[in-house]
Amino acid sequence: MAGKDYYTILGVNRNASEREIKQAYRKLARQYHPDVNAGDKSAEARFKQINEAYEVLSDKEKRRKYDQFGDQWQYADQFAQAHRQQAPFGDFSKGGYTEFRFGEGDLGSLFDDLFRGFGAGTFKRRVRPRRGQDVEHPVEVTLDEAYRGASRLISLQTEEACSGCGGSGSIQNMPCSVCRGSGRVTRLKRLEVKIPPGVKDGSRVRIAGKGAPGYGGGKSGDLYLVVSVKPHQIFERKGDNLHVEVAVPLTVAVLGGEVKVPTLKGKLELKVPSETQNGRTFRLAGQGMPHLGNSSYGDLLAQVKVILPTKLSPQEKELFEQLRKLRPN
Repeated sequence: MAGKDYYTILGVNRNASEREIKQAYRKLARQYHPDVNAGDKSAEARFKQINEAYEVLSDKEKRRKYDQFGDQWQYADQFAQAHRQQAPFGDFSKGGYTEFRFGEGDLGSLFDDLFRGFGAGTFKRRVRPRRGQDVEHPVEVTLDEAYRGASRLISLQTEEACSGCGGSGSIQNMPCSVCRGSGRVTRLKRLEVKIPPGVKDGSRVRIAGKGAPGYGGGKSGDLYLVVSVKPHQIFERKGDNLHVEVAVPLTVAVLGGEVKVPTLKGKLELKVPSETQNGRTFRLAGQGMPHLGNSSYGDLLAQVKVILPTKLSPQEKELFEQLRKLRPN
C-alpha cells in the first residue's frame, strides 16, 4: 500500500478493533492537540494526520475501501464503476452475454442517463448528500467546574467540501489542485463550548451540528466532548456523592459541639453529638454533586477524624491522669 499508512499513524495493527483504534486516537489527540502544544507547528501537523487517519479507520465503509485501495480509497467507487463499464453487457471472454430489450423511448432515457453531466468537455460528478462524521474532543475540568459548569475555547480540525471543485474532486476531468482530487479540504476552527454541571469522568457531552461538515449538502455531524475530571485535594467523588474527612477535636468528640465542614459551596456547621467515635460518618443531604441533566444533587458524607491534643500542659496531663483513674479500662 503506497502513500499514507493510517494504521502506522495511529500506532495500531491492521487487525485492530474499533475500540483499539478509538483508544489510540484519544491518546494521541490529547498528546498532540494544538491547545496543549501552542505554537508547535510539528505537533499541529501530527494532530491533522491523526484526525485524518481516525476519520477513515473509524468508519467501516471507508476502512474497507482504504484496506483495498490504500490512500486512493476516495476513488473506490470510480474504480468499481470503470470496471463495470469495461464490460457493461456481460463477460464475453467466457462466452456469456446479456440480452436487453428496449421499449419505445428507452434508448433515449438510457443515453440521457449515461451522458448526463457531460457538457463542453467537462464531467461533473454528482455527490449524494451524506451526513458528516461525529467528532470527539477531550476536555479536562476541575471538580469545581464539574460542580458549577464551565466553558472552553477549543480548536477543531474539520473537513469541508473543496471550494475549487465544489466537492467533486475534479475540474474538466482533471484532479482538482486544491484538494488533490479528494473533494475535501482541512480547516482548523475555534469554538466556544459549554460543559454542563454534573459531568464526570467519561461523560460525553453532545453538541449538535458542530462535528464534521456533511457531503453534498448533507447535515453536519455532532461534536462530543469527552470529559475527564481532575482529582480534588479535599473531596473524593463516588458517583454524585462527595466524601470528605472532618477534623474534630478530642474534647468536641467527647463532650459534643460544632465543627465546620467544607463543601463546594462553602463551609457548613455540623453538630457533633457527645461521645462521637472516630471514623463515624455524617450524611449531609443535597451537598454533593449535581445530577447531570436535572436539578437534584447527591450527598456529602463527612467522616470524623478525631484529633488528639499535643504539647499538653502539666495541668492538662493531671486532668488526663484523673480520667485514667476514673476509667481504668
